[in-house]
Amino acid sequence: MLEKEKIKSELLQKLHEKHAFWSYDKSSCQTISDWNLIKFVLIHLDIDDIDLLFKIYPKNKIKKVWMDELVIQGDYLRNTNICLANLYFDIKHPIIPYLKRMETYKLNQFA
Repeated sequence: MLEKEKIKSELLQKLHEKHAFWSYDKSSCQTISDWNLIKFVLIHLDIDDIDLLFKIYPKNKIKKVWMDELVIQGDYLRNTNICLANLYFDIKHPIIPYLKRMETYKLNQFA
């Protein structure tokens, strides 16, 4: 448990250094939910940091955050999503069929 908290703290510190929370009140970003930590790391940090997520969270939880938060952003995070699909989620041909289909599916769930 101590290792998990240390990794979470390290990732949160890196997110602050990258100014990932520029639009938030500083006091509200001292601790964040696991969901938001995963989301912000996937969006703002690099491969080594993403690897750390997989040490402290199950793959299916990270994939759920990715699907619900990043995939639906379409072209805005297209390159990031292709990279994550290939490297972490074993999706071999993510560009047209998979990511577009998942984006549409997720957006329809919210409608």
